[in-house]
Amino acid sequence: MIVAPKYSNVRKAEKIPTEIYPDSQSASRAVAKAIAELIIRKQKTNEKAVLGLATGSTPIGVYKELIRMHQEEGLSFKNVITFNLDEYYPMPPEALQSYVRYMREHLFDHIDIEPKNIHIPDGTIEMAEVAEYCKNYELQIEAAGGLDIQLLGIGRTGHIGFNEPGSAVNSMTRLITLDKITRLDAASDFFGEEHVPARAITMGVGSIIKAQKVLLLAWGEGKAKIIKRTVEEEITSSVPATYLQEHPEVLVVLDQAAAAELTRVKTPWLLDDCDWDDTLIRKAVVWLCQKIEKPILKLTNEDYNEHGMSDLLAKKGSAYQVNIKVFNDLQHTITGWPGGKPNDDDKYRPERAKPFPKKVIIFSPHPDDDVISMGGTLIRLVEQGHEVHVAYQTSGNIAVFDDEAVRFMDFVLDFNTKMGNQDEKVRKMYLEMQSFLQKKKAGQEDLPEIQEIKGLIRRGEAKSACRYCGIADQNVHFLKMPFYETGRVKKNPISDADVKIIYDLLQEIQPHQIYAAGDLSDPHGTHRVCLSAIMQACQKLKYSTWMNDCYVWLYRGAWQEWSLEEIEMAVPISPEELLKKRRAIFKHQSQKDSPLFPGSDSREFWQRAEDRNRATAQSYDALGLAEYEAIEAFVRWIP
Repeated sequence: MIVAPKYSNVRKAEKIPTEIYPDSQSASRAVAKAIAELIIRKQKTNEKAVLGLATGSTPIGVYKELIRMHQEEGLSFKNVITFNLDEYYPMPPEALQSYVRYMREHLFDHIDIEPKNIHIPDGTIEMAEVAEYCKNYELQIEAAGGLDIQLLGIGRTGHIGFNEPGSAVNSMTRLITLDKITRLDAASDFFGEEHVPARAITMGVGSIIKAQKVLLLAWGEGKAKIIKRTVEEEITSSVPATYLQEHPEVLVVLDQAAAAELTRVKTPWLLDDCDWDDTLIRKAVVWLCQKIEKPILKLTNEDYNEHGMSDLLAKKGSAYQVNIKVFNDLQHTITGWPGGKPNDDDKYRPERAKPFPKKVIIFSPHPDDDVISMGGTLIRLVEQGHEVHVAYQTSGNIAVFDDEAVRFMDFVLDFNTKMGNQDEKVRKMYLEMQSFLQKKKAGQEDLPEIQEIKGLIRRGEAKSACRYCGIADQNVHFLKMPFYETGRVKKNPISDADVKIIYDLLQEIQPHQIYAAGDLSDPHGTHRVCLSAIMQACQKLKYSTWMNDCYVWLYRGAWQEWSLEEIEMAVPISPEELLKKRRAIFKHQSQKDSPLFPGSDSREFWQRAEDRNRATAQSYDALGLAEYEAIEAFVRWIP
């Protein structure tokens, strides 16, 4: 069983026991092990293990590990009874978005659980029967002996289950109206917010806290702020997860990214004495500057002492000495030569001067992440003479509206007719696709021909953007990684085939620089999977001679930027370059104005990118460094 961490000064800001793991994989394994230990312990006494289960992307790793333990270690689920937290309403069980289908695909179809022991709220019952059904759901939990473990994720609103802000601490299983933010977050699964059900059946907060033990899981920097709110701040109905502070046996399980805003991670010097290494010093000084709105070189001994940092001065010297060191460290991250400046002293530069020119691969999860996230740097690399390759890891076909596909189908048909080619096969295909799209349901998988057309639309846009940026056609690679090509929002797990595609391309080009999307907050998870494939390929190649001379730089996507203390290379972007970057983004016309999957931000991608790049530049300026129009930021990853 996972044991709650012992109290210490560094945890004193936390009102819920919290355990931080290096990554979601190791955290998921620990949670799965705790569940398995419960099941085995109950088996020895001939008892049932009663589990409350959650859906969404967060618990998938836990379920995957439980399946592995069943298949490889003989873990049996014959004595397990499960109750799921929630289900959309109305929702047929066979629908793509139903939690019945989710649980079958991610767990139940792969283990030996008795079907009679599975309980998931029914999204098909008549409205008049919902209240009675919900009462019976509670009675079934009680009849099973109550929940031994309740597994939870957490939404951006702080909801647990579908208990939205305003839910009472004693609320039980009921029909609830979903918050707008929750529906927006679910929009990608339903191919548009307008298709997301307005209601759901959910176990209540009261149902959840009756469990003997509660495990709340959260991965990724996108959950960091709500985790801090849940773990460290006051109990309030506006953040239902804060009710867990009153539970005697609750544990919050996080990866490092989701823990980023906790006091012991973000500002540990406020809690206890610290081991002041260069990274922590830089983090603390940046925080102090932002808190009191002063540039680095104007910080005084009094500023440090008044904000809990006297220990730093005692160990490292005066404010002046600390200020100069951090100022120089940050100054050295700034470079107009992302590929390295030739014939120049590179001692204080983030990139090497030699070799020059370099071979560069920019990996782009979707066919537009390259220009959205690092378009200015990409253009700079090309203009400075490097051999730049762009590798689009997925087709991006599900992000194309149906009417865009119809428009291109019309073009093909009209072009054939204009050229005197009366190809009946083309006409028949056109009519079949048009008929399908007229009857298509939200989230339904497209015909293979339509998937291909949508993929070709994204491919054409990517080629156009690359040509505009000066990249040779032969240096544009469309990898079409298998995990993505399902035709649906739900993707397959990453496989050896996905990693091999990356491995083979790297071996072929043997680059001196690799750029990859390190944005784990991507709501669709594609960035996370694409990055994993790159990292696995790099690990396999780490003993190669060329790999030892290769730097891997991570950029952030449209959702978030690296924090100032993390940035290791900052590439200034001039007003003219920012405009050129915008025009490159505009080449992706199918994603212009209103993309199919906008995420939680209603702005267009070019607006998000420019605002983020300008904000980074303003942050550098506020620290007393040079003032630029915009900055693109990178962090180095070492295999």
